Amino acid sequence: MGASTGARPSRDCRAVVGGTGEEEAGMEVMTHASTFLLPSIPAAQGDHPAPAYALVVLNQRLPTFAPLLWKHGTSRNLPSALLLLTAQLRVCADGGANRVHDEMPLMFPHDDPLDVRKRYTPDIIKGDMDSIREEVKEFYFNLLSILVTGALGGRFDHEVGNINVLYRFSNLRIILLSDDCLIYLLPKTHHHEILVQSSVEGPHCGLIPIGGPSASTTTTGLQWDLNNMAMNFGGLVSTSNIVRGEKVTVRSDSDLLWTISLRRPT
Repeated sequence: MGASTGARPSRDCRAVVGGTGEEEAGMEVMTHASTFLLPSIPAAQGDHPAPAYALVVLNQRLPTFAPLLWKHGTSRNLPSALLLLTAQLRVCADGGANRVHDEMPLMFPHDDPLDVRKRYTPDIIKGDMDSIREEVKEFYFNLLSILVTGALGGRFDHEVGNINVLYRFSNLRIILLSDDCLIYLLPKTHHHEILVQSSVEGPHCGLIPIGGPSASTTTTGLQWDLNNMAMNFGGLVSTSNIVRGEKVTVRSDSDLLWTISLRRPT
């Protein structure tokens, strides 16, 4: 189901077709075009702006053209007169998320189902959540990363409050960013692989047991690796460490903060 601004008044204020009364003279003309069903959508023409639309998916079987509504064309095969268009907003109403999760991969039988689900991820899942399956909710929930700017620098108590949010919502991937570094939580519930983007990250980094002491932390990929070592404030804290390659691994019995320096892309 799609909500489209394909219905829009033109600027030339002609009388409505078939209108004969004086009160109809000067009424704006509303034009209608189902361009959202085309493989490629025409760009703005004359007084008609390029179409924009939002997509709402309800808990019914997806139509075969659902991927087309999600995203039209590719930037490589579109001539300049046509527009690469993506739905401005993709909303799943409760169990509609089940449909996208289950049925989108069936429309691409030669693609990996996980890749398809990542390509067709809703912007919003809204409802009383009585229809969406728990594993579907968890799948989309875990895809999300929240990037927070302005959380570092300035008053120290504000910084500490923002870091506390990482611990309060440890089930979310929240990344705090400044010009100089980024920070995120490594929950003890998982082993961690950190893929270092060396063109913009590093080399300086740190592992900080700010939420409580760690009796055992083991790392690989650092200049000064930890091997089943304890960390706590008043004792060892792994600050001013250096990444040695493209991947760092961390295992710990405690939640740790990971921080790494940032630099301008080369």
